[in-house]
Amino acid sequence: MFWKKLFLPDRKVTPSYGLPDGELVYAIGDIHGRADLLAKLCGSIRQDMARREYERATLVFLGDYVDRGFHSCEVIEALISLEIPGADIVFLAGNHEDMMLRFLDDPADGQLWLGVGGLATLASYGVFVEEESDFDALLEASNGLGSALPKAHRGFLAGLKEEWRLGDLLFVHAGLRPGVPFAAQRRRDKLGIRREFTDSGFDFGVRIVHGHTGVRRPVIEPGRIAVDTGAFATGILTAAVLEKAGVSFLNT
Repeated sequence: MFWKKLFLPDRKVTPSYGLPDGELVYAIGDIHGRADLLAKLCGSIRQDMARREYERATLVFLGDYVDRGFHSCEVIEALISLEIPGADIVFLAGNHEDMMLRFLDDPADGQLWLGVGGLATLASYGVFVEEESDFDALLEASNGLGSALPKAHRGFLAGLKEEWRLGDLLFVHAGLRPGVPFAAQRRRDKLGIRREFTDSGFDFGVRIVHGHTGVRRPVIEPGRIAVDTGAFATGILTAAVLEKAGVSFLNT
């Protein structure tokens, strides 16, 4: 009950932060294999869109669709087929998608992935392996995943964007490294940085909208908005609702 009370939708707005007139953006946090929560949140987004006035709507998924929850395959299938009438959809890469792709290419690099949720993803594709496995077992699991993974799923994972920008908002899975020019930012930081970004208070000249670093409730700071509310464990999947007038939140 504590979590449910804590995450009642917050409709407070903040001052303007540079989103163009007429734009409506929903930034969805880390799903992590919770197909049930994805369906619920998309239903809420459809209802929310129906009551708003806008010129263009966009859904931005911030990455980490797989692992931890037990329906990663179903999540990817749902995202591939997702249609929200009147809205464009942008899919960003998360570090867990990168780990999954690396496991397909180099199973020797897969032990870490198995320990942070990869076992659940493999199981969702009908592939089973022990977390503490030797190379032969990892190779067999990698080959099994490669055979079980639909071509459309592999294409979806390989085609995920590192970042997306609209106005003065930059959407990225994890964040940026302070003091590094945009052109020199590394993928590993965009998808994996944590406290070096979240604790820095650095002014990047844009407001960063991100997931990756779990928060008990959405965070709104001058330089960033964080929306990863630990859906796989809490049952709370959050979307930031962004307009020129401010930011509010929807959640499950």
